[in-house]
Amino acid sequence: MMDVYEAVTSRRAVRAFSSEAVPMRTLERVLTAAARAPSGANLQPWNVYVVTGGALAGLKKRVRARVVTGDAGDPPEYRMYPADLPTSYRERRDAAAAVRYGALGIGRGDIGARSAHVAGNWDCFGASAALFCYVDSSMGPPQWADLGMYLQTVMLLLRAEGLHSCPQMAWSVYHRTVANAVGAPESSILFCGMSIGFEAGAVPHAVTDRAPLTETVTFITDESMSGCGR
Repeated sequence: MMDVYEAVTSRRAVRAFSSEAVPMRTLERVLTAAARAPSGANLQPWNVYVVTGGALAGLKKRVRARVVTGDAGDPPEYRMYPADLPTSYRERRDAAAAVRYGALGIGRGDIGARSAHVAGNWDCFGASAALFCYVDSSMGPPQWADLGMYLQTVMLLLRAEGLHSCPQMAWSVYHRTVANAVGAPESSILFCGMSIGFEAGAVPHAVTDRAPLTETVTFITDESMSGCGR
């Protein structure tokens, strides 16, 4: 079984999957174990739908029909990023996009190629399985944080099974089509989809850097506190 450090370091958002089917037994094993993810007061606020086979093909077809007509999507149920993203965060986002598109040979000004790559989200980048994670609209930020911990647990367990994934807020753009396909109640908000499968090895990919520890972590020790007054 894969070491947890290896699972963390090898996990990445894969955007090219083979058509090989993911065994249902594997998905059931992963999602059963992932239920142990941290959850405040044990609310377990996630509601998950796993879609495969003809059902997934039909969903892809319906969303693709909207995309090709230039349909901009449904009214957003949440903001993906702050309207005024602080500079340091904007720089990280821009750098990650430059690395990803650069690996694919897509230039900054090639709007058509970029749009086609983004549209791959709604084909699950070829993956044979997709997970859609919902949260009840009555839930607040702490429960949304629980969703993140749950989804990370799912992705690490998938790596332990030799699988890859790609979490995708892009699916929320067409949340009404997804809700109709999976039967989600009107009181639920689609947080994200997640493509799951085996990586297609021949497609180039990029590995994005992470910020240095000194930018995101501050260690407070006895020594560092010695000069502080009361």
